[in-house]
Amino acid sequence: MVKTERISVKTRAGTDLVNITSLVSKVISDGKIKDGIVVIFVSGSTASVSTIEYEPNLIKDVNQTLEMIANSHLEYEHHKTWGDDNGASHVRATLLGPSLTVPFTNKSLLLGSWQQIILMDFDTKSRNREIILQIIGE
Repeated sequence: MVKTERISVKTRAGTDLVNITSLVSKVISDGKIKDGIVVIFVSGSTASVSTIEYEPNLIKDVNQTLEMIANSHLEYEHHKTWGDDNGASHVRATLLGPSLTVPFTNKSLLLGSWQQIILMDFDTKSRNREIILQIIGE
């Protein structure tokens, strides 16, 4: 069986890491599929989905590392295309990717004790992000 659900998440401007574990868990626990996988996909080219130990200092570490990899203060060629300022946002999202697959059994996500699902929005303005959940199983 395959089921598609959508959730909406409000994000802030700049690099915003949002814990969406409870939102995904609720969709799985409320659904009819008991065992399977869920593909978590963010629609858009300036956001990504991943897992993390969601704690303030690691969030700072991730932000600092992303700034070293794709510095938001550089002039990106992308800025010339549309006259905007989110070239670093696109680069970060491209490197990290828009989706994640998580298995579940008995309607419970099989995550590690310190592992949470996060939405990472890198855009320079706040957004309402659509997260698409493709649930596959029986």
